[in-house]
Amino acid sequence: MGAVNVTVRVDEETKRDFDSFCDNVGINITTAFNMFIKATLRTRQLPFIVTDVETQNQARQELKKAFNAAQEQSVINGTDKMTMEEIDAEIAGYRREKRATRG
Repeated sequence: MGAVNVTVRVDEETKRDFDSFCDNVGINITTAFNMFIKATLRTRQLPFIVTDVETQNQARQELKKAFNAAQEQSVINGTDKMTMEEIDAEIAGYRREKRATRG
């Protein structure tokens, strides 16, 4: 199968930086793009994660809410002042109870 040319437009600084990167890893831009294309076709997905910034922000907000709720619940439960050693002891005790009831 014959090779075809593909034209990609990038700003000069980006190309210069990418040329330098490729040189440092011992390949050229053509090889890098071929690797990208083949990896995409092999896995049927982009070889890196593409995420929507808004989705990330929503996830952060939900995580913050969950963390704050856990903090509030720890105050209600009276566990907000526990040391790590006390928390570890509670967890170990719970695990011992679970093992005892299973076996």
